[in-house]
Amino acid sequence: MTAQASAPDPDEVGQGINALEHYLAAQQPTQQPAQRPEQRPEEPAGQTRRVRRLAGEVAEAHHLAELQDDDTPLLLESGKVRKRRRKAHEAARLHQLGQDPVMRAWQAARMRRLLVTAGMVALTLALAWSTAGVQGFAAGEAKDWSPAWVFAWLVEPFLSLALLTVVGAKAYLGTRGQPVKSAKLDRIEYGFLGLTLTMNAWPYLPGVADTFELSRLVLHILGPIVAVAVVTALPIILEAFARLDHRPAGAAGVTGPLTGPSYSANTGADRPAGNPSGGGSGNGAGNGVDRVDVAALTDRARSLIASGDLPVAPSANALRQALRCGMDTARHVRDELRRPGQ
Repeated sequence: MTAQASAPDPDEVGQGINALEHYLAAQQPTQQPAQRPEQRPEEPAGQTRRVRRLAGEVAEAHHLAELQDDDTPLLLESGKVRKRRRKAHEAARLHQLGQDPVMRAWQAARMRRLLVTAGMVALTLALAWSTAGVQGFAAGEAKDWSPAWVFAWLVEPFLSLALLTVVGAKAYLGTRGQPVKSAKLDRIEYGFLGLTLTMNAWPYLPGVADTFELSRLVLHILGPIVAVAVVTALPIILEAFARLDHRPAGAAGVTGPLTGPSYSANTGADRPAGNPSGGGSGNGAGNGVDRVDVAALTDRARSLIASGDLPVAPSANALRQALRCGMDTARHVRDELRRPGQ
C-alpha cells in the first residue's frame, strides 16, 4: 500500500519566503552615490596659452640672470685645459729626467753605439765597393775562373780585414777613454788605404787607360775615399764621447770647462782649457802650464787621494780624467805629487 505525500503548510511556505527575502536584502552591497565628474578650476580671464608661455620665458630669464653672476663654473677646468696641463707636467718630468747623469750617460752610450754601427757599416760597404776594382787590377789579363782570376778576389778582403782589425781596436779603446795615439798604427792604416786606392784608380788614370773618363775614375776611388774618411773620423768622435761629463752644467765639482787629453803641443785654438799658453811664470812650471793651476789641481788631487777616489801614485791619464784637465797639466800634477817631501 503506497503512502500519500502530505501537502505543504501555507504558513510555513510564507515564512520561508519572508526569511529568504530578509537574507537577500542583508547580502546586497550598499550602493555608492554616483560620483560627479571632476570640475576643472576656472582660469582667470586672459590666461591664454601664449600668455603662459611668455610668463615662463620671463621667469626663466630671471633665474638665468641670477645664475650668471656666479663665477663658479669659470673656475672649473675643461677637458682641453686638463689635457694641456698633463702634457706640460709630462714635459717638465722628461726635462728633469734628461738632466739626470744616469739618463745622460745612457743617451750618450746609445748615440755612440749608433754612430759606431753606422761608421763600421759604411766602412765595410766602402771596402766591399772597392773589391771589384782591386780584383780587376790583381787579375790583369787572367782568364775568367782561372786560379789567378779567382785568387784576385781575395786581395781586397784580406786587406780589409787587416784594416778593420786596426780600426776596431782603436774604436773600442776610444770608447773606454784610452784613445790610441800611435804613429805606427796610423802608417799601417794609411798604407792599407793607399794600396786599396792605388789598385782601384790605377787602370783609370790618364796615360794608363785607353780612354780617360773622369766619371769612371771617381766612381772607382769612391770606396777608398769613404774608407779613409771613416777611419779618420771615427776615433776622433769616440774620443770626444769618452771625454763627456754627464753632470748638468753648474753641478758641484765642476770648476770650469771640460777638457780632454792633449798628446801634442797645445797651440792655437786646439789647446784644451787648463793648458794656457805662455812661457811659464819662471818658477819651474814651463811648457805652457800655469803654475797657479798646477798648484790648485795638485791640492785637489791630494784630496781625492785621501778620500780614496785616486790611487796613491796616480798616472797622468787618471789625473786627467779625475781633474778634467789637459794631459800636459796632468803630467805636471803627477810630477808635483811625486816630488820628495810632498
